[in-house]
Amino acid sequence: MIENDGGTKAILSEQKSYHSDKVKQNLAHRLNRIEGQVRGIKGLIERDVHCDDVITQIAAVQAALNGVAKVLLEGHMKNCVVERIQEGDMEVLDEILVTIKKLIKK
Repeated sequence: MIENDGGTKAILSEQKSYHSDKVKQNLAHRLNRIEGQVRGIKGLIERDVHCDDVITQIAAVQAALNGVAKVLLEGHMKNCVVERIQEGDMEVLDEILVTIKKLIKK
């Protein structure tokens, strides 16, 4: 379990993921941009910018996070899931369905 800056806790799996350096750089770049967008939203709120403009920026952050999730999901399915199926571990299908449900549960 980890605790983030906001004080919320998340349970993390003990399993490791193996991403290429190129994918890690891509994800890090996307997340850095998202971090900047979130700081920008905070600034908009502090400056009392019109609600529609703030909501537009929030939607952009949500779309960017979905993009990160898509990259991760694609890599997970093409590598981890396929590998486990090839090893005869069909339980991975139930696990990936749970993961997908979490992503679309908005």
